[in-house]
Amino acid sequence: MHAWPASDVPALPGTGRALRLHDTATGGPLTIDPGPVARIYVCGITPYDATHLGHAATYNAFDLVQRVWLDTKRQVEYVQNVTDIDDPLLERANATGDDWTELAERETALFREDMTALRMLPPAHYIGAVEAIPGIVPLIERLRDAGAAYELGTDVYFSVAADPDFGKVSNLDAEAMRVLSAERGGDPDRPGKKNPLDPMLWMGAREGEPSWDGGSLGPGRPGWHIECVAIALDHLGMGFDVQGGGSDLAFPHHEMGASHAQVLTGEYPYAKAYVHAGMVALHGEKMSKSKGNLVFVSALRRDGVDPAAIRLALLAHHYRSDWEWTDAVLAEAVDRLGRWRAAVSRPDGPAADALLEEIREALADDLDAPRALAAVDRWAAAQEADGGTDTGAPGLVSRAVDALLGVAL
Repeated sequence: MHAWPASDVPALPGTGRALRLHDTATGGPLTIDPGPVARIYVCGITPYDATHLGHAATYNAFDLVQRVWLDTKRQVEYVQNVTDIDDPLLERANATGDDWTELAERETALFREDMTALRMLPPAHYIGAVEAIPGIVPLIERLRDAGAAYELGTDVYFSVAADPDFGKVSNLDAEAMRVLSAERGGDPDRPGKKNPLDPMLWMGAREGEPSWDGGSLGPGRPGWHIECVAIALDHLGMGFDVQGGGSDLAFPHHEMGASHAQVLTGEYPYAKAYVHAGMVALHGEKMSKSKGNLVFVSALRRDGVDPAAIRLALLAHHYRSDWEWTDAVLAEAVDRLGRWRAAVSRPDGPAADALLEEIREALADDLDAPRALAAVDRWAAAQEADGGTDTGAPGLVSRAVDALLGVAL
């Protein structure tokens, strides 16, 4: 599966700062100190509908992570999956009369278009669950043969008891885990499971549903968590720098994935940091496909909204915060974009070296994009009020905003 084209990242003078991020597992800030190659895995879409602003906010956060690392002159190895086989996809295809493969391909293509328009840097490896199945099956067989998984009918479940470090990602108690498991794709009430929290590794073939050769597992398809683990281990290995996604993935998805990988390899931790973006709401409720309260990036683009303004609207909120999309949020972003473009269009302006360092410091401090935007606002206001004589300043501001914030002026 191919990703989307990369936009150019302008070179900047000097070098960026070490990145500090909030780690869900420890509950506090953590300085991320990658080697020459920084490794990040971000969980991708289930392509049964278009990219909404909740998705965009999450991918924007981890795009900033990449940009900060690139500014420190590191190479970034970024991996993202596409869950192109899952119950919600099949359910939507059945409801609309679409072929499930055509639905997945269409929505994945639209996602690529949205990411390109928003100038999100693409992953080096963009892997679909279906294409990963040949690598998933042996991992499940290894877990079963090691006694860390068991069969229940034609399905195979992972035993969370096999991982002594289970629970260290989300730090939730058993009851909270059980509630979230039921809400987020698990089946804690299924009879016969050793532990209500045990997640499915392999779903045996169901009549009328697609299935694949599972070797000794029998025909079927993979569970959600093992999909990401197989892809991450294949392309990044254990102990990669950042596992990213929305806050609703901390449990069960990232918790279970960490346990799968740790039992498979005997190593700890799966990822050095677990970083989660907040949720975006509309009309007082979190945007979600189940509620249908979605604002789609593609719809905004069709309405003539500049993708740079959409990106500025996302950047105006700290990535870990939960916030609400409103017309006023978009209007403010459109106004900001206009002011910034006017400011950098002049032949000279106030010196901008200090501004570049302010942006760098803000982003290094747990991706504080709102602080970075405020710094650019101050420079633009000074440009409008008094101007300046530094002929290189507008160009430097334009390149800094492009390279570090992903906004083309």
